[in-house]
Amino acid sequence: MTISMNDPETFTTDRKTEENTPFFYDKSSNGNNRSNVSYHYNPEASRYHYGALHPMKPFRLMLTDHLVISYKLYEKMDLFIPRRATKDELLEFHAEDYVNFLQTVTPHTKISDQVLAQFNIGDDCPVFDGMYDYSTIYAGASLDASRKLISGMSDIAINWSGGLHHAKKFEPSGFCYVNDIVLSIINLLRVHPRVMYIDIDLHHGDGVQEAFYTTDRVMTVSFHKYNGEFFPGTGSVDEVGLGKGKNYAINVPLRDGIDDDSYIRLFKSIMEPLITKFQPTCIVQQCGADSLGYDRLGCFNLNIRAHGECVNFIKSFGLPMLVVGGGGYTPRNVSRLWCYETSVLNDVNLDPKIPNYLPTYDWFGPDYSLHPQLDGRIDNKNSKKYLESVKQEILEQIRYLNHAPSVQMQEIPPDITGLTEDEEQMIKELNEESESQRANKQLKDEARDGEVMV
Repeated sequence: MTISMNDPETFTTDRKTEENTPFFYDKSSNGNNRSNVSYHYNPEASRYHYGALHPMKPFRLMLTDHLVISYKLYEKMDLFIPRRATKDELLEFHAEDYVNFLQTVTPHTKISDQVLAQFNIGDDCPVFDGMYDYSTIYAGASLDASRKLISGMSDIAINWSGGLHHAKKFEPSGFCYVNDIVLSIINLLRVHPRVMYIDIDLHHGDGVQEAFYTTDRVMTVSFHKYNGEFFPGTGSVDEVGLGKGKNYAINVPLRDGIDDDSYIRLFKSIMEPLITKFQPTCIVQQCGADSLGYDRLGCFNLNIRAHGECVNFIKSFGLPMLVVGGGGYTPRNVSRLWCYETSVLNDVNLDPKIPNYLPTYDWFGPDYSLHPQLDGRIDNKNSKKYLESVKQEILEQIRYLNHAPSVQMQEIPPDITGLTEDEEQMIKELNEESESQRANKQLKDEARDGEVMV
């Protein structure tokens, strides 16, 4: 007779046992080799609203955080509530007139058609309450994550509120107002000679590619749908960079319906030689969830484990990583994915059954699983012949990369603590106060010693 170990009527546990049963299982046998992972999240980021009919829903960040908390993944990471980015930090990349516009415009501001057109305001990028504050919150989190990598406090830094890869220097684009990725890479370049950017969003990472199109210090790699018309309309395999940046922009154009096996095989066959050739000292990976199957705006057939395998593969190279979010318009699946990838980055396996004490548990019905079936909705139009031809074109492009570019670091980078002027002044005053107290204590000690000698 065979006894099922999962039969609830045969094997039962008491309440105390259930409450203390872990929802994750550590895959790492040697704790000394564990990566130090930090999690950067400001809860205020989830409270903004693009509009009732807009597909971008910042509350997906709250759902993600609820899952991370319910699985007790916070026990594995350093947790940070980052400050907002300052205006000066935004100006490291964005134009001042554009930042001024973001800072002052409100839904009640009367704006001429000319200004609306100048700053690309419309259905995709509407003006909504708190637009500037929202942008500074998610950008501040990515900058905070980059600082933890620079200082060595973290090996892997996660900011799921970031990854808004379409924003341009002079205007918003594709639901993105501030390009936190570009700002973070600029910060990382102060100490890292070579940074690789990897984008597995459904859409081409055009804003990041454009920002670094003429440099050989940043290699941008984007896997995305491309047919010349699908937003943003860029991302052909022929877009390879200009000047010193020629061949340092890598584009992998895909067709509708790509499945798990095809995507993973292609991803690994391209990324391994690229990393070997470019030798990045830091990697930024954008993990847009709209490449999952059944996404509201999506057209791929990826399951959560396949998407996560791409993150796991990059992690296996052992390089410092900044991991950010991005697209994703079915909130329950976005949060499932980013919680799962948080577990991947922490080397733990999660129970596929979502904990039932989660405040937003009802969002994950009817299956209440971390891994719903997401493939098979769309026919795979990526033939083996087509994917092989794309791979060969990119491998040919890699042949022109003779060596990893070197950079002579002559200047000590500016302060990388990320403190604002007010915070620096406060610390200075505290230090001066401490010095004064130490001096008074020393005088008292000397006077006491003199009394003893007499």
